[in-house]
Amino acid sequence: MEPLVILLAFVAGLGFRALGYPPLLGYLLAGFVAHALGLGQGQAVGTIADLGITLLLFTIGLKLNLRELIAPQVWGTATLQMIAVVPLTWLALTGAGLLIPSLALPSPEAGLTLAFALSFSSTVFTTKTFEERGEAVAIHAAIAIGILIIQDLFAVTYLVAASGKFPSVYALALVALPLLRPLLGRLLVSVGHGELLVLFGFVVALGGAGLFEAVNLKGDLGALVIGMLLNSHDKSTELYKNLIQFKDIFLIGFFLQIGFNGLPGGEMLLVAFMLGALIVLRPVVYLCLLIWLRQRARTSLLAALSLATYSEFGLIVAQLATKEGVIDSAWVTTIALALAISFFVATPLNNRARDIYARFSGKLQGWERGPRSTEESVNTLSDADIVIVGAGRVGTGAYRYLDERYPGNVVCIEENKDKVAGLMAEGINCVHGDGNDRDFWQLASLPARKLILVSLTNHRENMGVVKLLQNERFKGQLAVVSRYADEEQEIREAGCITFNLYAEAGHGFAEHVLTQIQPAN
Repeated sequence: MEPLVILLAFVAGLGFRALGYPPLLGYLLAGFVAHALGLGQGQAVGTIADLGITLLLFTIGLKLNLRELIAPQVWGTATLQMIAVVPLTWLALTGAGLLIPSLALPSPEAGLTLAFALSFSSTVFTTKTFEERGEAVAIHAAIAIGILIIQDLFAVTYLVAASGKFPSVYALALVALPLLRPLLGRLLVSVGHGELLVLFGFVVALGGAGLFEAVNLKGDLGALVIGMLLNSHDKSTELYKNLIQFKDIFLIGFFLQIGFNGLPGGEMLLVAFMLGALIVLRPVVYLCLLIWLRQRARTSLLAALSLATYSEFGLIVAQLATKEGVIDSAWVTTIALALAISFFVATPLNNRARDIYARFSGKLQGWERGPRSTEESVNTLSDADIVIVGAGRVGTGAYRYLDERYPGNVVCIEENKDKVAGLMAEGINCVHGDGNDRDFWQLASLPARKLILVSLTNHRENMGVVKLLQNERFKGQLAVVSRYADEEQEIREAGCITFNLYAEAGHGFAEHVLTQIQPAN
């Protein structure tokens, strides 16, 4: 990419961030502007985008629990959504062709192909939305990402069938990949904690992609599978944290690439905006299906809103259909613009997702169908006066310190159910729950709590808990971890105690050393 393209992406991303929107919308706009000005090369941007998507699927694999994919609310929602949406979209496209003859598709096959391409949601958008909100391991995130993976498998099946490149006989050997787990685990331990760890991540992600492509399967699926082989390893979290920034940088190429498809002309431009506007119906379908499959209203709504986009895989399907002569090339740029518009529509919806639920929770809860699954049950807290939200290293460290001084009077809240079970086995009083779940706190007997410590993965999520608790009229003391001076200031302005993890690290280190020094004889 030319330096001017990178500068344009930076300026646009910074501008959208100042407006309260995620920078990715700026990258989308920068792509369209760069293409219009003739800056950069689409091929170079495409290469960077492909690398970003490969790393994205690999990092998803590092966090993915296979049990989540086989849950009815995942594969059932993905399948039923496609059965419902594809015929309706086909009818809409056919109707548009009847009203405007120039938009008429050459065959029913062309209409079904386009409808199929438009039935998916964006893996990139959904994943980044959850990461930015610190919700990557929340149950609604697990359901949404599981649905996206099932959709990706549908897309891969179509791409294989449409291209005529069926998996080679050697693809059967891929079932032996789990045998590589011990070897990969030993390599992961041996690389240490520096740049070799990052390089290891690139090697295995790209190696898995290359292996699958060698047997005529989608390379991104290979990166996902290799990530899943490593997700139970002790260093998988460290590997994930080291790769996450690289993945985000390369994904900028993906958003730029959408703009490099250019803008459609004439009536196709109108179609793109119509398709973009219709995306508001997408979360309604997901919401109804998830509630019907016995999920909580909150989980259903947050997952549904995160899926309110068109998909990058839809573009790939459309591009292949163009090569095969099924549809006109103008549809590729039309879908690219509709994809960009869907991001602009979905962003404010997701920024206000919790507020939307708070406003309509009463009505949505009336639609729930019981009994819920055990994963969806809302747990209540014990009689503890002190509550710690987030059971990571900081949270569990705080728990052990406080439990020594106030035994039996401290409880942790953790949104990862498997982690809760592990902590309980270690003797830590921990319940499954989401600190940003309004329903959870309404059952928590807040007036009985004297101190709540908030230690989640990022500042935005921490402040979400603070805002929620203050809206619920919590009268006790709130304490929140911070990492930077601006975060510390915002927490203090909210009336909370704050502990800066970075600024206070030296004090904590020295205090710990003094407690360990044996008195001199």
